[in-house]
Amino acid sequence: MRKSIAIILTLAMGMSGWVFAAEEEIPAKSLAELLELVKEGKVINKRTNDERERQFLADKSKQQSELNTANRLQREEEAEAERLENIFERNEQDIAAKQEILSKRLGSLRELFGVLQQVSGDTQGVFEGSIVSAELPGRGEWLGDFAQSMGKSSKLATIEEIERLWFELQREMTESAKVSRFNATVIKTDGETVQQEVVRVGSFNLVSDGEYVGYDLGTGSINELARQPAARFVSSASDLASSSSGFVPFGLDPTRGQLLALQVQVPTIEERIQQGGTPGYVIIALGIIALLLSVERFVTLNLVGTKVNRQSSNPGVADESNPLGRVLQVYHANKDIDSETLQLKLDEAILKEQPAINARIAFIKIISMVAPLLGLLGTVIGMIVTFQAITLFGTGDPKTMAGGISQALITTVLGLTVAIPTVLLHSIVDSRAKGILHILTEQSAGLVAEHAESTGK
Repeated sequence: MRKSIAIILTLAMGMSGWVFAAEEEIPAKSLAELLELVKEGKVINKRTNDERERQFLADKSKQQSELNTANRLQREEEAEAERLENIFERNEQDIAAKQEILSKRLGSLRELFGVLQQVSGDTQGVFEGSIVSAELPGRGEWLGDFAQSMGKSSKLATIEEIERLWFELQREMTESAKVSRFNATVIKTDGETVQQEVVRVGSFNLVSDGEYVGYDLGTGSINELARQPAARFVSSASDLASSSSGFVPFGLDPTRGQLLALQVQVPTIEERIQQGGTPGYVIIALGIIALLLSVERFVTLNLVGTKVNRQSSNPGVADESNPLGRVLQVYHANKDIDSETLQLKLDEAILKEQPAINARIAFIKIISMVAPLLGLLGTVIGMIVTFQAITLFGTGDPKTMAGGISQALITTVLGLTVAIPTVLLHSIVDSRAKGILHILTEQSAGLVAEHAESTGK
């Protein structure tokens, strides 16, 4: 019995399960209770359905009203769109007609727009690249808008705008011929910013604190140069900065910074020596040695020559402190022998004096020959390094190759710089030594001749 009741209850709940799904399940104890529950479910379902039907009818009426409203608004918008389209077409026609009238009225004035646009664009470029802007910043900011407005060809430029353009051009020409002083912010090489006086020489150069300074066109700032040009140019800049009137010689850069940049990049003597590398240092060391030897030989031979000349004027008294005196001593010690033997004795004495007189002169000559060879060696080494760089990075940058070749040729310059004066010094010292030996030979020949006449041997 209980099993049958459960089956019937299951079927009943399946038929009206959507009603009781939201409610708690109520167990039935008998068929009568189950029947009552089914009746109550039907009543509830009917009430719910009626409520839903009323809600649906109400929503339908509301949606119909909204639909009618939307249709009305659509018709109104379509009418407004048609009206605006007609207005737009009439405006297009009016604009075309007025454009034609404007074109007829402008006539040849159209050329004015092009000229003004071109001049204003060029002037803006000139102002941006001029150091006058360091003193007068912001001069050309309005020219961009002015050129753009002239490109539209929709209106004429006003007299005030044309006069302003003329004024700025005239002021640029005037300032290009003036030497002006003003205070500005200068950026030092270490990044420090200082406020100091700047002297502007036309549109060519800027000088501050007695030195040249540069103007960065990109940032519009005044920067201290990493290195100053040659001393003669810096001195002229210092004189200009300290003067207040009159004429002052000044190293002007007519290229507006290009020549100054090249002068700054010119390496100093120390940098050139460093470019020579090890061969360069060896050449310089040899040059110093050759110079010292030449000075020592020149001084020594001059002293010896003075003593020899003094001794030659007094041959009767032999002085051992000079070569001629020692040769005379040999003569006085061998007066009793024959002339041929005496000649041999004197020649021997002269030969003994030669090493001291010619000492270290040959080494000076060797240096004069070795120095250019070392320079050539350094050049070859530098060219090898340059060609290796070309092999790795190509020939895209001629400046890099030129710089490498320039560095390679430094050793050749150093070698020739050492060799040329060394050859001259060797010639001077060698001629001085040969002069002393000539005096010794001459005096020796005279002594032998005198001895042969006196002794008859």
